[in-house]
Amino acid sequence: MSVSPALHVRGVVLPEAEHRDLWVRDGVVTYDPVPGASTVGTGWLLPGLVDLHCHVGLAADGAVPDDVAEQQALTDRDTGVLLIRDAGSPADTRWIDARPDLPRIVRAGRHIARTKRYLRNFGWEIEPDELVAYVEQEARRGDGWVKLVGDWIDRETGDLSPCWPRWALDAAIARAHELGARVTAHVFGEDALPDLLDAGIDGIEHGTGLSADLVSVMASRGVSLVPTLVNIANFPKFASQGEAKFPAYASHMRSLHERRYQNVRDAFDAGVPVFAGTDAGGQLPHGLIAREVLELVAAGIPAEDAVAAASWRARSYLLGGSGLLDEGATADLCVYAEDPRVSPDTLLEPVRIVLRGRVIR
Repeated sequence: MSVSPALHVRGVVLPEAEHRDLWVRDGVVTYDPVPGASTVGTGWLLPGLVDLHCHVGLAADGAVPDDVAEQQALTDRDTGVLLIRDAGSPADTRWIDARPDLPRIVRAGRHIARTKRYLRNFGWEIEPDELVAYVEQEARRGDGWVKLVGDWIDRETGDLSPCWPRWALDAAIARAHELGARVTAHVFGEDALPDLLDAGIDGIEHGTGLSADLVSVMASRGVSLVPTLVNIANFPKFASQGEAKFPAYASHMRSLHERRYQNVRDAFDAGVPVFAGTDAGGQLPHGLIAREVLELVAAGIPAEDAVAAASWRARSYLLGGSGLLDEGATADLCVYAEDPRVSPDTLLEPVRIVLRGRVIR
């Protein structure tokens, strides 16, 4: 096993905003000087970025070969994303765990969807009486997360509608929790949210149909929201694609798009844990995390909180601990020329990226 070279970086360590020297020895952070360490960066030091909603191994037609999944992971890594929650993928990407040059992935297994109620080749398509069994399966395959498709277009009604009855959600989410897994769900519309929240869901993806009452419930229970605003930007396109067959759906999607910023700001103001995720893979390219942070700022979230949602708070949420560049922490960090809390667009151009104690760029 190779030993990582000793490194030294200097600057303002965030979020504490302390001017410090930081060393890296054997892949971990130390504040004790390391003789002979190479100075590799000076600037604003940030814990490695996190994409809380990403799909490595997935493209528009389903699972991709390993070489394509590798390029997806490299694209994210080179933007400073060093930790990913893979929010559903049909591909087996466990081989990535043995690659020290690729981001760490926390998996949610494969999407669990209702029959003919999701994108083809993405998820398991099952009926409600099978939900518990499939949640058990994906909880054991994943890394502490399970991903449900909470709503999708119903061709009979011509609009978004819930995929699961309450009794199925109660049993499935309870079983996931028994197995030590958290559950999150894709939800675009309004109607699926009450049952998901009442059944004890841990996270909501997109959440464009949230109301003030439901936001209050999420805040009181600590249910997270990953709004994926770079994906929500595509709602008008989705509406146009479906308008000829499903005019009610098209109108609904445009309405959800129009209130997307207010929706996110209301959730944040109420105390809902809001995190940055891009929904890369499937329909969107990888490498968009800085754009998502800028979208959170555009929605009215203070820049420091938007950066935290893609860095130290997100790391703590996924892995526990402080999420900070503490003594003994894994040396995953990015260096920037400016303070991203003041100029969040600096996230678009990292000066230096260090992954597991090795300089990536």
